[in-house]
Amino acid sequence: MVDHDLLVPYGWTETVAARYAAYLDEDCVPARVLRMDRSECDVITPTGQRRAQCPRADSPISGLCTGDWVSLHARGEVRALLPRHTAIVRSSASGRSTGQVLAANVDTVLICTAADGDVDLGRVERMLALVWESGAQPVVVLTKADAADDIPLDEVRAVAPGATVLAVSASAGFGLDVLTALLDGTVALLGPSGAGKSTLANALLGREVFATDEVRAVDKKGRHTTVHRELRPLPGGGTLIDTPGLRGVGLWDAAEGIERTFSDVEELAARCRFTDCAHESEPGCAVREAVESGAITERRLTSYRKLAKENAWMAARTDKRLQAERDRAWRGIVKQQRRNYRERDNRR
Repeated sequence: MVDHDLLVPYGWTETVAARYAAYLDEDCVPARVLRMDRSECDVITPTGQRRAQCPRADSPISGLCTGDWVSLHARGEVRALLPRHTAIVRSSASGRSTGQVLAANVDTVLICTAADGDVDLGRVERMLALVWESGAQPVVVLTKADAADDIPLDEVRAVAPGATVLAVSASAGFGLDVLTALLDGTVALLGPSGAGKSTLANALLGREVFATDEVRAVDKKGRHTTVHRELRPLPGGGTLIDTPGLRGVGLWDAAEGIERTFSDVEELAARCRFTDCAHESEPGCAVREAVESGAITERRLTSYRKLAKENAWMAARTDKRLQAERDRAWRGIVKQQRRNYRERDNRR
């Protein structure tokens, strides 16, 4: 019988064990992906950490990412990918009809933004939509609180309904006890370069694991010190995934995430006189009334429209790509059939 004690610090539970029932045989063992490196990955198994061979790019189970649970053959080949209970997905810059999975099986996401600079509320809203859509619980963390003259906690809380918003300083230890109490299961850190993710990750891990660097004093932008998504066990239980800084975050099929991020706007929109209200100049528009009364800001309404429009455009583009891919596949089948017919006729 396989001993799974070594997997426990990496998220192994009875629930995970039950999910493996249909994916293991006598030649395979359970494993979790710790770090991806093109065609190979580091995984943790019941016997310890090892290197594994990823499936081919054209395989049905390609696209592994950090946090995935897999079935690993004795020869070191990944044979099966367990269904993900959450996945943080953004639009891919490659032009493919599938999104890019940033991390899998994540329970809590720390959306990091530096408090000692201009806090971009629009970026926070975009990241919240991404996380809500994934199925994980977002926590907005205003980092570097010790270096900030004025921490905009109230402003950020106003754009993050349903999410906890905290100010912390990893270097000074401020707020870490409150943050640690909120961590549950697998925790991922998301945010731009220079947001202090790696410094915060090191503080939560209790040791210097990830490289850190100073931000530029001119524009508060940082360098990419983290180049891989990497999963590590937390000392108090659970696991942590640090991620490279995100320059841009394109939404991917995030309608529900947008609704949750802008639940205040959605609630007001339900009171509009017209169900197709554009919230511009229509009579009886509850959203415009809220803007005029100061209940919500014009900036928030503009952000809501922008993300909703972007998501709709992405969905339409994806539909066209999928149709184009189906058409190419069908043309390939037809060509192959024609070749088969010609070869058959030539043999006669």
